[in-house]
Amino acid sequence: MIEKIKHNLTFTVSLSLSAHQKAQEFSGQHRVEHKIKQVYLNTLAVYAVNYYLNCLGIATNLAASNSWNPVMQTLTNTADLEIKNLGKIECLPVLPGADICQVAPEVWSERIGYVAVQFDQSLAQATLIGFVSEVNREELPLNELASLEYLLEYLNHQPSVVKLSDWINNIFADGWSQVETYLQPQKIALSFRNLPSLTTKVEPRQRAKLLKLTPRGEEVILLVKIAPTTGLEMEIWVDIYPYGEEIYLPEDLQLMVLNDNEEVVMQAIAKQTENVQLQFSGEIGESFSVKVALGESSISESFII
Repeated sequence: MIEKIKHNLTFTVSLSLSAHQKAQEFSGQHRVEHKIKQVYLNTLAVYAVNYYLNCLGIATNLAASNSWNPVMQTLTNTADLEIKNLGKIECLPVLPGADICQVAPEVWSERIGYVAVQFDQSLAQATLIGFVSEVNREELPLNELASLEYLLEYLNHQPSVVKLSDWINNIFADGWSQVETYLQPQKIALSFRNLPSLTTKVEPRQRAKLLKLTPRGEEVILLVKIAPTTGLEMEIWVDIYPYGEEIYLPEDLQLMVLNDNEEVVMQAIAKQTENVQLQFSGEIGESFSVKVALGESSISESFII
């Protein structure tokens, strides 16, 4: 049911028996009273937002969300929901009659947005009352929420995020092709020159994407390679190669790696070179982006490990 209250669009979801059964299943795995209540409400909030997004035709992945993982429920206070190819949105439970919602510090980052979900007294219904794009405090006044009507537009403007850990299971995002599509065998061999001695049995994965730097029109190949090392860590290589018959990269082309705060943490510049490469490691769940720039032209790709 969609309604407009005080000029703000809201969406009310009936919390079905199956929603409460899932909340009971998750909360029943905990013994501390405050954690039981926390997990129960978080589960219902995620259920409501997931239902709403699915109604809009937006694909989600509950299984990849920490809120659907009993281990992560114990370690963190999170009600995250993964939106396929975009990232995670946090679903904030709001108690009946409250004028603020609580936001745990551990979810202030690595989220593309936050949706507030207010329950009625009987937990029969949950109403999505608004959203914000970012949070940096533990108490968020409800009167600072943007109307829900802008959420779809906001999500449509979010850059697509490539989930690198999916590559280990041979799940690749659209637009990422086998390296042989663009590169000759000798160049592919060159891209593996710095592979470490791996301690896992999982083979490295790599994919390539053709980038066109407009308005100048130069085309280059972005190659990303990952190799699991130990625990939750991965080694990551980012390469840029010339496309087609070109031997060298354009002079002064820049390859940059940015953290989730959009700060440049690594950079390389092409100087009559056949390729440039950046190598680094990261943990599962970390986000970063790769930016390729030439003069005033640039293009970025977003990733989550």
